[in-house]
This record gives sequence, C-alpha cells and structure tokens, in this order.
Amino acid sequence: MADRPDRSATARPDRSATPFPRRTYPVVVRARRIALIVIALAVFLAISGLLARAFSLPNAEQAAVTDLIAAEARGDAASMVSALQGCAQSPRCRAGIARDVARLRHPGAIQVASFNPSAGFSLGGTTGVARVAWTAGGSLPIVQCVEVRRTGNVLSGQRIQLLALTPRLDGGANCPPRL
Repeated sequence: MADRPDRSATARPDRSATPFPRRTYPVVVRARRIALIVIALAVFLAISGLLARAFSLPNAEQAAVTDLIAAEARGDAASMVSALQGCAQSPRCRAGIARDVARLRHPGAIQVASFNPSAGFSLGGTTGVARVAWTAGGSLPIVQCVEVRRTGNVLSGQRIQLLALTPRLDGGANCPPRL
C-alpha cells in the first residue's frame, strides 16, 4: 500500500468561493440558446407563411377565372358583368358579354382542360393575360383569354381583378400580351 500516491495532495480546489457559481453560467447559456431557437423558428414560420401566400395566388386566379367561365356556360351574363372590373359601366363590355353568353352557353358541368396563369411567381402586383381551355357537358374545347390584374403584396394581401374576356379563340391560338 505504500506504492499508492497520496490523493490528498491532488484534491480539487474549493470552488464555492468563486464569484460565479458553477451552475448559473450554463443556465444563462441555455436560456440564450433557447431564445435564439425560438426567434429563428418565428422568423422561419413568418417567411414560410409569406411564401405560402405568394404561391397560392395562381390558384386564386384560376378559381376566379373558373367562376367567370362557369357563369358564361350557365348563361349568367349578370354574374359575368359583375366579375369583370368596370364592365358594368361599359356598354361595349356588356354587349360583348351578351354575345359570348349567347354563343357559349352549354348545359352540364364545366371542366378546365388547361389553364396558363397571367403571371408566374410575383411578390407584388402585375397585370397579364391568362389562357383557359374548358369544356361544358359534351362540348368541344373552348379557348379564351382573360386579362387579370394582381394588386397588393404578400404582406398586405393580394387581390385578383378580372379586367377583360376574349370571345372564343381558335384552339391553338395564343393570347395577346394585353387585351
């Protein structure tokens, strides 16, 4: 037993006299780390929400255009006039709607065969022309263009306004940049 070193000489120093107790430092670091994680999570969720809002805009545009052509297929000129911005005040627009309703009224449920939105990803407002191909009941495909204005931004909210609708186009026709 004499070969064993004396452990009393290598004993740990007394840390109770230090100005910062051993356990408070890790608690402060842990609280700061948790606060940073919470802040990072809040920023991530805010950015995700804004991007979700921006990416959902083409779906809102398609829904507005689908409602417009559904009214057209039903022969509901009044709904079409109210859906198109400024159409109620324009005799030319109302006459065009009346002609389209007379030509394109079809019984049965409508189905959108193809929809090309007026603009791609946008954080702000834009104006463009959307192309829609649709059928009603057993009809042949009907192709039309709709001028669409997107206003607002992802922070304050975006709004879809339908500005104009073309008569029926030839099946392969492209939409002009402006109506």
